[in-house]
Amino acid sequence: MEEFMKKEINVFDYAGDILKALRMGVLLTTKAEDRTNVMTIGWGSIGVEWGTPVFTALVREGRFSRELLDKNGEFTVSVPYERPFDRQVLGIAGSRSGRQQNKYRELNLAEEAPLQVSTPAYRDFPLTLECRVLYRQPQELALMPEDIQQRWYPQDKGSEVCGSNKDAHIAYIAEIVAAYIVEDDE
Repeated sequence: MEEFMKKEINVFDYAGDILKALRMGVLLTTKAEDRTNVMTIGWGSIGVEWGTPVFTALVREGRFSRELLDKNGEFTVSVPYERPFDRQVLGIAGSRSGRQQNKYRELNLAEEAPLQVSTPAYRDFPLTLECRVLYRQPQELALMPEDIQQRWYPQDKGSEVCGSNKDAHIAYIAEIVAAYIVEDDE
């Protein structure tokens, strides 16, 4: 694997860019044992917990990425930033399960070795957060307003349905252990 330069950044200087991209979709990559999985997420936040910078990722209970996260509490968040990227990557990563197929290989992303965690970064999505889970908390649907339950957690749609389905999310609050931009070789 060819390695490119990584410009370390203060994550809070880029928080606006990350949150803006999150609304359109960013990649979350997990890895456990010999399996790597990438998925599109659109829900998350950046903040400070326990005096440390954190990224909170919300992953539905039935997702393959959740299984990997529970085995190895590390992940990367890869954000499209200041260069063109293939939007189909977000569509495929967000609509297919890695349980039945290897999305990671199928997407053929230009992999970049991580600095602090075991999951890869991608040159195609150069703004990268490397994260280690500090805490996880399943959401309690009964504590949510009825309109949110009905819109996002309809009980008549099983876990295999992408998007809104019966599964609640698990909030993974993770320390951001490295933040950088993979620089283009130009």
